[in-house]
Amino acid sequence: DGVERPSNWYCVTAPMVGTFYTSPAPGEPPFVQVGDEVAANQTLCIVEAMKLMNEITAEEMGTVREVCLEDAMPVEFGTPLFYVEPHGAPAPAPETA
Repeated sequence: DGVERPSNWYCVTAPMVGTFYTSPAPGEPPFVQVGDEVAANQTLCIVEAMKLMNEITAEEMGTVREVCLEDAMPVEFGTPLFYVEPHGAPAPAPETA
């Protein structure tokens, strides 16, 4: 998509072809929104494939920085769904000799 993102952000992608859903059911609030803090393995969305609801989870703790799709959009394998800024340890300060 040509958008520059910080290199430490990770992309959550669709593990299968299906339909992207932001919430557990129509009319319910989304699992996450931009700016939300997420825990490792927290559900971010659902991808429905052949009537099976597959929960897509965060790889690690962080902050949701981008939701790439609208609710109920079709996705292909590898489609970017979210970008998350991890809450890793800060980069070590360079050593001075």
